[in-house]
Amino acid sequence: MEEIQIHPMILTSLLCLIFLWSIYRMLLKPSSKRKLPPSPPKLPIIGNLHQLGLLGHQDLHSLSQKHGPLMLLHLGSVPVLIVSSADSAREITRTHDLSFANRPVYKAFKKLVYGCKDVTLSPYGEYWRQMKSIVVLQVLSSRRVQSFRSIREEETAVFLNKIQASSGPLDLSTMFANFTNDGIGRAAFGGKYSESENGKKFLRVMTDLMELLGTINIGDFIPWLDWIGRVNGFDKRLDQTAKEMDEVLESLIQERLQQTETRSSKNGEDFLDVLLQIYNDESADASIDRDSVKSLLMDVFVGGTDTISTAMEWAMSELLRHPKVMEKLQQEVRGIVKEKQDIRDDDLEKMHYLKAVIKEALRFHPPLPLLVPRVATKDVQIKGLDISTGTMVMINAWAIGRDPVSWDEPEKFMPERFLNSSIDFRGLDFELIPFGAGRRGCPGITFAVVAMELLLANLVHKFDWKLPKGVDAKDLDMTESPGLTVHRATPLLAVASHTT
Repeated sequence: MEEIQIHPMILTSLLCLIFLWSIYRMLLKPSSKRKLPPSPPKLPIIGNLHQLGLLGHQDLHSLSQKHGPLMLLHLGSVPVLIVSSADSAREITRTHDLSFANRPVYKAFKKLVYGCKDVTLSPYGEYWRQMKSIVVLQVLSSRRVQSFRSIREEETAVFLNKIQASSGPLDLSTMFANFTNDGIGRAAFGGKYSESENGKKFLRVMTDLMELLGTINIGDFIPWLDWIGRVNGFDKRLDQTAKEMDEVLESLIQERLQQTETRSSKNGEDFLDVLLQIYNDESADASIDRDSVKSLLMDVFVGGTDTISTAMEWAMSELLRHPKVMEKLQQEVRGIVKEKQDIRDDDLEKMHYLKAVIKEALRFHPPLPLLVPRVATKDVQIKGLDISTGTMVMINAWAIGRDPVSWDEPEKFMPERFLNSSIDFRGLDFELIPFGAGRRGCPGITFAVVAMELLLANLVHKFDWKLPKGVDAKDLDMTESPGLTVHRATPLLAVASHTT
């Protein structure tokens, strides 16, 4: 039999292929041993999307009780890590903060927030650092927050006068929304935009924007189904809302640019003034374009109005549900203020039970229960579990606030738990992170809390409160409404009587 001859080049190629295949198998072998977080069963194509209802934070809490505080879901083709414990949140936002410093980019984010040019959604990097520096130094620093004190006091007085002039049940949900809209509108834009036509349009468009930002777009998770947004009207709503929002913001900017410098000296410098100074100063270290001005204005308004009004709404709901807590808070506030007409900052510092009530309300009802999502920028291990690059991370602050590992009787509203506790909500105690934590935590904590403290202290100081006739405290409807921020499903109605 004739001996088979193999050309040297073919033999070399075969040996190379065998070598490469061996390397490939060796590389695959460790990957098969990767330790992934536990996951609930998923369906083809949609993954675990079918397991999330309108109140996703509650559904995720239920799933985490079965699968653990670190749970991997698949929303369509997107892997999503659900974090439901303080220890796991600490790993994400402190130990590996830099690895999770980016945000996911959704269609609604890009369309409505100028390609994610704001502080909340922009990619981590030099641009984000510049924008955050502007917001923190010019709006949310302690000095700037203090400079807005007169606005807070005036808007609180307006709120109290409305109560005094009313009769019958008050819609506190609407009143809290108007209070934050007007107060932050004055700080950001220099005026109450609920009183002008342009302002009313702004508030209407802002409502649409918040709804769209909180809407799940199937195309973000299953890209080949992105066409559904064109069919169901989602894309059209995005385009229309973005157009209307840009028109309102552009008109505000044009109006301000046309005004003389005397406006600032007469009315005080607001955030829009500061941004336009930076915009017009070509020599500034942190130059910004027109879209950046608009996106930062949206950040301040969206980040402040809905969250503060929601927090106030739930805090007052719990006080009405718990008359003894209300009475104890009134005793503290009235004992400190005594016969004085106005509550001062030094008075607020002495109101420890007031601060405990606000902490407990934020624990029990974080306005943004799932915080703002993050994305893993590289492969990383969390609690010995492997998390891949590109995995979205959702921290369930609502579930963490109800974790029995961190809290005694977590389903009870008990402000007393904070009286002898050093736990705070500023991002260092991971049992309580309604504002997030780490470098992507909310920078507006001080701004929000001082407004809440002043208003709530005045409400319980000057008025006695009860629910409308026929509504018992234990029967008060506490159902949540779906959305980016979680409001009450029904308006909070209450009756006020002036203290004698």
